[in-house]
Amino acid sequence: MDTMPARHVPVLLRETMAALNVKRGGRYVDGTLGRAGHAKEIVALGGMVLGIDRDDQAIAEVEAMKVDGLKIAKGNHGELKEIAESNGWSEVDGVLLDLGVSSPQLDDAGRGFSFQREGPLDMRMDRSRSVTAAALVNESGADHLEEIFRNFGEEPNARRIARAIVERRVEKPFETTLDLADFVERVVGRRGPHHPATRVFQALRMDVNDELGELRRALEGGLALVKRGGRFAVITFESLTDREVKRFFAAHAGREVSLQGGGSEWRGELPRVKIVARKAVKAKPEEVESNPRSRSAKLRVAEKE
Repeated sequence: MDTMPARHVPVLLRETMAALNVKRGGRYVDGTLGRAGHAKEIVALGGMVLGIDRDDQAIAEVEAMKVDGLKIAKGNHGELKEIAESNGWSEVDGVLLDLGVSSPQLDDAGRGFSFQREGPLDMRMDRSRSVTAAALVNESGADHLEEIFRNFGEEPNARRIARAIVERRVEKPFETTLDLADFVERVVGRRGPHHPATRVFQALRMDVNDELGELRRALEGGLALVKRGGRFAVITFESLTDREVKRFFAAHAGREVSLQGGGSEWRGELPRVKIVARKAVKAKPEEVESNPRSRSAKLRVAEKE
């Protein structure tokens, strides 16, 4: 089984540092620490970092690096405000979220995230959570599976796949990643460059780890934590999470509305932000060539006013 940790390559590294506008002596929360690629660069630029992650393996690897200026806390990024405050950080210069599954998690077959490697159907970022992808696939009703695949994977064949899974598991439960991936391929066929199980695996992973719920809490908490003039940077890899971030920032950026009697007024959610770049920042061709996983990365940034 492939369990060797992969070399971690942080995506959009230079763009993210520029977006955060890292200041010497500034305080920054990395709510999705991973293998600390972004956090180490913030420290190198003179910032102090509180790094949060729910993955014990990632935390152990970063602790072994012994990075001065980096403090590590276990938890979910949805709790980042509470975790920061419990560490004495009631206000910070910047918050970073690098969402989705990390390269080491994908490359470790034992974590069960990849449909390209044989491993247990797990997908838990925090292994203390009780529900695995196998439990969802083997115990959920067809309607619930359809809802998961449609809502979190935007899978057009959600109903067909869900019903086929329920029918198949009567004879043999799903236990491994390749078993499920191969089954989905047989159900819907293969067209185009992407594996037909891509959306199903994304949906299961997002449901197992409550990724949308955690993201919504992290956006609210992170914006409350950032001081005026501070930056909030979010890197996404799926259209679903990118839309969530875009909508959130747009709501807090608000808009000027013309009044019937003349003049205008600002309408939006508080606290107010300024969108730093109207379009999401994407990886340059040279980065995509050296790190193919950066192809789908999008960086959005807002500054608190």
